[in-house]
Amino acid sequence: MPLVYAMLAMVALILALTWVALQTQVALAGFLNGESVWSKAQKQAVVDLDAYASSGAAADLAKFHRNWAVLNTDRWVRDKITAGTYDYDVVVDALRRSDAMPTAIPGVIFMLHHFSRAPYMRDALQAWRSTDDAIAELGTIASELQRAHARGDMPMAEVARHRARIGAINDLIEPRSKLFSLQIAQGSVWLGQVLFGGVLAAATIAVLLWISMARRTLASIRGTEERYRLLFDSASDAIVMVDETSGRILDANRAASEWTGRRPGELIGDRFVHLFTQAVSQLEGRAATNALLGVNGTRLPVETQCSLVNWGDRPVRQAIIRDISERVAMERERRIAAEALASIAEGVIIADPQRRVISVNEAHEQLTGFDAEALRDKRFDATRRLPDGHMLPQSIWDDIAAGRNWLGEVQSVRHDGTSYPEQLSISAIRDTDHQVLYYVAVFTNISAIKQQQQRLEHLARHDPLTGLVNRAEFERYCNDAIAIAERERLATVVLFIDLDAFKIVNDSYSHAIGDKLLVKVAERIRRQLSDGDVAGRIGGDEFTVLIHHLNLREDARVMAERLLAVLSEPLVVDDCEIVLSASIGIAGYPLDGLDASTLVANADAAMYAAKTEERNTLRFYTPMMHANTSRRLLLASELRQALVREEFRLVYQPSIEMRTGRIVAVEALVRWQHPDRGEVLPSEFIPVAESLGLIRRIDEWVMQAACAQIEAWDMAGMPPVRVAVNVSARGFGHAAFVDGVSRALQRRRVPPGRLMLEITESAMLRMGDDTERTMRALHTLGLEVAIDDFGTGYSSMAYLKLPAVAYLKIDRSFVSGLPESADDVAIIEAMLAMSRSLGLKTIAEGIETEAQHEFLLRAGCAEGQGYLYSYPLAASAIERLMSPRSYHVPTKLRLVPPKRGL
Repeated sequence: MPLVYAMLAMVALILALTWVALQTQVALAGFLNGESVWSKAQKQAVVDLDAYASSGAAADLAKFHRNWAVLNTDRWVRDKITAGTYDYDVVVDALRRSDAMPTAIPGVIFMLHHFSRAPYMRDALQAWRSTDDAIAELGTIASELQRAHARGDMPMAEVARHRARIGAINDLIEPRSKLFSLQIAQGSVWLGQVLFGGVLAAATIAVLLWISMARRTLASIRGTEERYRLLFDSASDAIVMVDETSGRILDANRAASEWTGRRPGELIGDRFVHLFTQAVSQLEGRAATNALLGVNGTRLPVETQCSLVNWGDRPVRQAIIRDISERVAMERERRIAAEALASIAEGVIIADPQRRVISVNEAHEQLTGFDAEALRDKRFDATRRLPDGHMLPQSIWDDIAAGRNWLGEVQSVRHDGTSYPEQLSISAIRDTDHQVLYYVAVFTNISAIKQQQQRLEHLARHDPLTGLVNRAEFERYCNDAIAIAERERLATVVLFIDLDAFKIVNDSYSHAIGDKLLVKVAERIRRQLSDGDVAGRIGGDEFTVLIHHLNLREDARVMAERLLAVLSEPLVVDDCEIVLSASIGIAGYPLDGLDASTLVANADAAMYAAKTEERNTLRFYTPMMHANTSRRLLLASELRQALVREEFRLVYQPSIEMRTGRIVAVEALVRWQHPDRGEVLPSEFIPVAESLGLIRRIDEWVMQAACAQIEAWDMAGMPPVRVAVNVSARGFGHAAFVDGVSRALQRRRVPPGRLMLEITESAMLRMGDDTERTMRALHTLGLEVAIDDFGTGYSSMAYLKLPAVAYLKIDRSFVSGLPESADDVAIIEAMLAMSRSLGLKTIAEGIETEAQHEFLLRAGCAEGQGYLYSYPLAASAIERLMSPRSYHVPTKLRLVPPKRGL
């Protein structure tokens, strides 16, 4: 329609311009007619006046006056119109009297009024005006001739003179009249050209404008179609246009082509129902699910929605096909998740932000007896308390709301009113504004784990073979008894019992018979105890007995003699009758020692004296029994000199990763290279150093030397390995210990992760309340701690939860019996299970056989250390072992060949 309207406007414009040109040409024609009348009147006036001059006829004079009046009228009209001060009707009447063409009169007036200064018109009017005086003179001549003829005969000379004047005037007017006519004609031609040019230009502009409008309109139509096609083809959903009458496809977008694997030309003309696996009748505006068929047999889950539209007079159904694969997959995943949630063994609770239960899984009902209906709209923490009986504090919910998860032990109440220990984990699901939408609690019954933990704690404090307390537990009881004895001013006595010739029993029968024999000996000792007395096994065939609330040390003789008597009675083990004897040493507080370790050591010395002198007897401790005191004093003096003379050195025993056989760490072991006696083992000089207070200085030296060696290895380009350093109880408990470790690391620029500290259970036990403070400080530094000799001492579970504790070292005494000893197997498996639950890595020491290696590997032990892999080596040997150029490992157990003398 815009093009039609533009075309009509263009035609109207051209017609209007043509009409204007026509009217202009009519005006020009009238003007030319007027010019012709004026020229004719001028020429006739000259002719008539000349004739009148010759004949004096009145008719000639009348003709002259008539033509001369026309000339004067034309001049008057010209001047009035060009001046602009004329009466239109008067001018029209004057022109009519001058014989002007009536139809041309308006054009003449228009041309004189508006185009008097136009090209050619200006020159024509100028030529016309130049004849005004001459025409006026003709009137003067006519008057003179009229007077002359009125007087009578006019001389011929006078006639000739007047005719000469008339001829001169005619000569003057004639060229100007021709010039006027020429200029008018040329002006007419020029104006015609201008009008034609104007009409042509207007027509050209109109045509160009119409063409431009047409192009824009067509471009707009084409752009609309392209945008439609672009939107149609770029739609993420498949769109198919279907003829409502025939059900055949009229058009399909790119997505429909790609999903079906067919070109658009193949789709057009096919029936719409052929695109799907099943024909489903679909109501307009409602979505229906189906499966879209591909050329290769694939089936794409889709959702279709149709709407009826009109293409001209044809009803067309527009089908939008949406891929719902992701939604189907998500629904399947949600269904699987729901089924998995219902089938997992852990109880799961989903609660609202007020902690009211929304849903629970099936395991929840099995564990607690509460079903979903029984708990609906009830707070799930209402049936749970902390192990000490208090409600879950608000700080837990604040932490969860802040984005953290909470994991801890609680006491949960069942539907029948009974309670059980529960491991509870609480997390939160948040919205985009980090506001809590739901709480998710996952819990499990840890009664069995608690029982196992109690069993482990019992094993950690007791000898697994006899059930008696171990050395660390015995010393704890002994210290408690000493504290009571100090308050009540009583005596506390320690009996140290050693079986005589027990080695012969092992050699003659077997270790199994020997173990059973030790069990029976423990039972006999236990039966002789009074209430409050404690028996312990501190290793091998050595037992201890703690007797307290005695007035004198010598009051323990009765108990000792009774023990000698019952232990000397025959024992029947597996149909074997075995007769033993025992040697007993006795030391008492306060006479023989002020702490448990001293009492045990002195009772040991007394037992040694009894065994040396007689056997099957008892001895009370006396200072004379330490015949090696002078040697120890000499050793103490030499120890001080050894620190000054730098006689200590470090050797390194590798620790391998059980799974790969790769060396991941080394343990730094101190050795004393005595100038006269050669190498002195730590077991000989460490106790002396501890008693003299030199152990801290030795610890500091070892720490500095180990850090220096780490720095040297790093500079040599060795692969980074962890270096473990043993720390004594006295050094670990000193107030400046942590600062000293920090300075050593900073001085050598050693990363904290490269150094690990090994601390025995007994060392931490002796520290008491300072243990946690020191551990937290080490954790802040980034250091990791390994609990050494685990299972041989007190084995408090509390120490395993301290921040810096990351490794658990299994003592060689439990490894040596693997895999034959069922007790050692049970202890090792329990330790590994406990370590995994606590997130600790395990290191087994003392591995000497491949059978031990294979068992520990299968059991899940992380690292191993022992003579099977390597003896302690010098730093240079470790460098050669770890050098990439020599690192060729055929099997996991040949990482470091176990050669004696390395």
